[in-house]
Amino acid sequence: MVEDFGLDQGLAKLSDLAPKGYALGLHIRYASAHIMIQTYDPRWSQLYTEKGYMLADPMVFWGFGNEGTIRWSALDLPDPHGILSQAAGFGLKYGVAVSHGSTASRTIGGFARDDREFTDAEIEIIHNLVVELHEKSTPPEQLTSAQRMALRLIAKGSRHAEAAALLGISESALKARLRSAREKLFVRTTAEAIQRAQEYNLL
Repeated sequence: MVEDFGLDQGLAKLSDLAPKGYALGLHIRYASAHIMIQTYDPRWSQLYTEKGYMLADPMVFWGFGNEGTIRWSALDLPDPHGILSQAAGFGLKYGVAVSHGSTASRTIGGFARDDREFTDAEIEIIHNLVVELHEKSTPPEQLTSAQRMALRLIAKGSRHAEAAALLGISESALKARLRSAREKLFVRTTAEAIQRAQEYNLL
């Protein structure tokens, strides 16, 4: 779970601030987020995914072109699919978009409520939390050689015992290396760690 990596406190605060949920993509690179958290109404999330709305969402479009915050009501961008009005049908009536980070590794979030606009003070708190989460979840620039070797052997199909023997270490030491690699890459499984390490050219 994401909670294992010290992000849970910030995410819990965001849930309190956005009663109708939020979507947060941390460190978006090559159109894929390093970590994606979504707490909107699941029916809206499913519709959004099925229709491929991310590529046409004015909030996401704004996020890639700007840094900072903006209320959804202030977005002056085309919305030919009526995404914002459809979202309102699922309780996402008022919202704020937040964008932070370099264009090469940007974090974009949308936060919603159904009763009123977010206040300036709330927007500032949300923005500060997003910046903090962005910093805490920065992908590593490199793995240790021990972590790389362990992941490479598993990626090639070696079982734990076999990989440990090849490295001349105990199986528990191998598992410790794999665990530390998973933690560094913010993933739950070794398979995800291998995939993410490959995506970031760390292997």
